[in-house]
This record gives sequence, structure tokens and C-alpha cells, in this order.
Amino acid sequence: MAFLAFVAGFAVVRSEARRRGWGEELAYDILLYAYVGGWAGARLFLIPTAWELFRADPIAFLLSGSGWVWYGGVAGGTFAVWLFARSRGIPFVLLADACAPALALGLAIGRIGCQLSGDGDYGIPTDLPWGMSYPNGVVPTTERVHPAPLYEMAGSLVIFAYLWRMRKSALPGEIVGMYLVLGPALRFLIEFVRRNPAWLWGLTTAQVWSIGLMAAGAFLVWRARDSRRTAKRAPSPQAEA
Repeated sequence: MAFLAFVAGFAVVRSEARRRGWGEELAYDILLYAYVGGWAGARLFLIPTAWELFRADPIAFLLSGSGWVWYGGVAGGTFAVWLFARSRGIPFVLLADACAPALALGLAIGRIGCQLSGDGDYGIPTDLPWGMSYPNGVVPTTERVHPAPLYEMAGSLVIFAYLWRMRKSALPGEIVGMYLVLGPALRFLIEFVRRNPAWLWGLTTAQVWSIGLMAAGAFLVWRARDSRRTAKRAPSPQAEA
């Protein structure tokens, strides 16, 4: 599912690259940078929360097929794509706008893998009718719990549809800004029914990250929309003449 998420994300970015006149080949380069940076970040960001396992056998830990951090993948992929944008002379904010819908769609597909494998991303016990157990999961449980991966999958699909719809009328920075508001807001809420431990101020690690990302996203949206308001208030050259 992680592989399919990259394929779907690539299709989204390729479509945007064509629409923006960058050329289809640009999408292949972005995919390569995001793939390498994303996997590296997803693994490295796990180290602080699993320090004893890393210290016991660093090589085995880094090469393990389990245990990946979504926010780490986003951070690593973003840094790699930023380097690529600098090398090509493309404004990073425009590239981020093109990639933001792909992130939402990729997460939705990736969460299907979490659901199918029962990898521990499920939630706390519940007696709601849609609660389910994962007796044969990678992290098994026979209790009926919240199917948190399905919640995040459904929410991410809605976010993708919204971003995809607004892409033709959005100002630079507005799409990625909305993604940074909506995506982390979804994760912040889902964390209340997941089984992650509190880390700071009674919040989980993902919730603390979400607050910071939502603030950054809100700033980007405000800046983009403020530039629109400023442009509307500016007098036209004919009026000045």
C-alpha cells in the first residue's frame, strides 16, 4: 500500500506538472527525491520513541520492515523536494502546492495497509457497532477497538477532494497551507481514540506536531489571502493616470 500510495501521488503530481507547464518529466524527479527522503525521514523520526531498540542494534533497527513515522516521512520528503526545487530554480511554495493533494491521497491509501495488517495503528476499545478486532494483526488484539486507520483514510480522501477542487483558483501557498491545516487537524482529533501515550501537556507526539503544523498552515493561508485582498485594494494604473 505504501508503494501504491507513491504511484497515486505520482499521478497527481504529474497531472499538476502538466497543467502548470513544468513538463511531465519533472514529476519523475520529484517522485525520486520524495521517495528517498520520505523513507529516510520516516525511519529516523522513529528513533526518539524507540531509543532502546535502536541502541541495541542500530543496523537491524534502521533496516526493519516495520515501524515508520508518517510525520517523519513528510519532513524527510519535504526537505528532499526543497533541495530539488532549489537545484531547478522553481519556487518551493509552488512545488508544495502541486504536491499537497498527493500527500492527502497517499496517506489515505497508506492507511489501508495499516488496516489490513493490523499494525497497531488501531484505536482504544469501543462498543460502537463498527468497532472491530485484529486477532491476526502484526500487533494483535481480540478486543473490539476503533478502526482508526479507516477514520484517517476517509478523512484524507475528503481533504484530497477539497484540495483538488480548489487547485485552479488558489493563490501560491494556499493549497499547501490548507493541507497543513486540515491534515494535522484530522490527525489531532483521531489521536483521541488511538492508543498512543501522552507526551507533552497531556497530548501525544502526533498532536504536538499537529498544532505546530496547523499554525504554519494557517499562516500560509492568511498570507495568500491577504495578498489577494491587497491586490484588490490597489488602484489600477488607469485610475492613477
